[in-house]
Amino acid sequence: KQWYQRRVAITAGILDNDGARVFSKYYDDHFPTQKEKQEFEKSLFKKTNQTEFEIIVIDGLTVVYRSSVDLLFYIIGPNDENELLLMNTLTTFYETVSAILKKNVEKKALFEKIDSIILAADELIEGGVIMEVDPGNILNRVVIKQEEIPFSEQSVTQVLQTAKEGLKWSLLR
Repeated sequence: KQWYQRRVAITAGILDNDGARVFSKYYDDHFPTQKEKQEFEKSLFKKTNQTEFEIIVIDGLTVVYRSSVDLLFYIIGPNDENELLLMNTLTTFYETVSAILKKNVEKKALFEKIDSIILAADELIEGGVIMEVDPGNILNRVVIKQEEIPFSEQSVTQVLQTAKEGLKWSLLR
């Protein structure tokens, strides 16, 4: 039996409560230039910032979104895409981010863990194709315990986090 994959997502993104891009990943050339992407994001923010709806159509695209404290999460697909599939993808993205941030879904916390957020987005959607819809499976692939990574292979963020935790424990003793 052959598995058929089709491009479902055009964009996954997060904007702050001022409409500025925090994170975005475009999976096709629907918006080929940076200027077009920024204009779309401004338009998107204007139309979703003060509404209570979770699904809208904008510029011929289906947009599902969710707000949290000072962030807006988006999954954007073609106009003919199933809204439930896009909403399920958004829920998975949000729940994964929430778990990475230990339920503190705010802009500051997100920036502290942006490397893990990017990896989670890559595990969720690859090339516009939804690859995984279980937040637990995504977390298992993304979140690696700090102790298991050799010091020489850790990112600066990971090294600083390890140092911060070490200092915290030494002060608590």
